[in-house]
Amino acid sequence: MPFSELNLPSFEFRIREEGQRKQIFDSLRKRFVALTPEEWVRQHFIRFLTEAKRYPASLINVERGVKIISGTKRTDIVVHNRQGKPWMIVECKAPDMPVTEDALLQAARYNMALQATFLVLTNGMEHYCCTLQNKQIEFLDDLPEFEA
Repeated sequence: MPFSELNLPSFEFRIREEGQRKQIFDSLRKRFVALTPEEWVRQHFIRFLTEAKRYPASLINVERGVKIISGTKRTDIVVHNRQGKPWMIVECKAPDMPVTEDALLQAARYNMALQATFLVLTNGMEHYCCTLQNKQIEFLDDLPEFEA
């Protein structure tokens, strides 16, 4: 196993070596990508969303550009509702990176442009889901069921 066990279900992944670097197959992007600690978390979380939570894979985007005040940034994962509007933003960090207020602020900056209902922060070990209602952050006990 390339990286540590995460606080997520175990999944089988296609991993290959390209030169000195390992790559993991991203089923959403349909290609191999560099296997970094953050990518390890992202791939697990994608599979968690699609297989455990039954979110439709066709409504999930990975590393899409979003224009914010400081320029164009890339979101880790965006889940869209059935009308194609952003419904959830997932910000992934490497397992050894703590999930901090800075990560929440990063997701909130993306959300100023995307206007998603839910923000999720994860480092594969800790997961936080919140919703923004009337400029108030409300943390949830679990991810919502996909009904969007």
